[in-house]
Amino acid sequence: MTRADSPSTRPGSPVRARILAAADRLFYGEGIRAVSADRIIGEAAVSKVTFYRHFPTKDDLVLAYVEGRSRLERDGIDALLRAHADDACAALTALAGAIEDLGCAEDFRGCPFINAAAEYPRPDHPVRQAVDRHRDWFADTVREQVTRLGVADADADGVTRQLVMLRDGAMVAGYLDGDADPSTTLAEAGRAIVGGALQN
Repeated sequence: MTRADSPSTRPGSPVRARILAAADRLFYGEGIRAVSADRIIGEAAVSKVTFYRHFPTKDDLVLAYVEGRSRLERDGIDALLRAHADDACAALTALAGAIEDLGCAEDFRGCPFINAAAEYPRPDHPVRQAVDRHRDWFADTVREQVTRLGVADADADGVTRQLVMLRDGAMVAGYLDGDADPSTTLAEAGRAIVGGALQN
């Protein structure tokens, strides 16, 4: 879940990995639409023929970038949840801490999925659909922890939506507010939401 990791660390073609590493750095740091294919070709030190052999269009590369980010975050969160398999409260608190770690990184630019969705607003676009799949997975993961805490099924969807909104807000605040610590507010607000649901 850290910026030091990247989809390029995964097995596969070294050239493809180099292109993805350059795209990951530039897309996240400067914005997807702001970065041209030629810029990535130059950063990755590959020929145009090689680039387009791996990624026939820029959108193909963007999709690979989003899916790589999704795998990275899934792996990180899955590992975190396994470490707290017997304590859902500790798992959610650790998740808030992971968000803090991201927000405190010097090169943090907010949530890559929210950023990508802002640049691909059409719901039928493959990039936007990849973002939606990731967010659906994240919501399902949070809901599982919420139900493990004892929140009734009738309330679990609403509590999950509120917690996901808190996460989104914390990611934005971590970028815009710089030195602010979003995890404390996130954890406190999350406990209040879950506590209120448990009292119902």
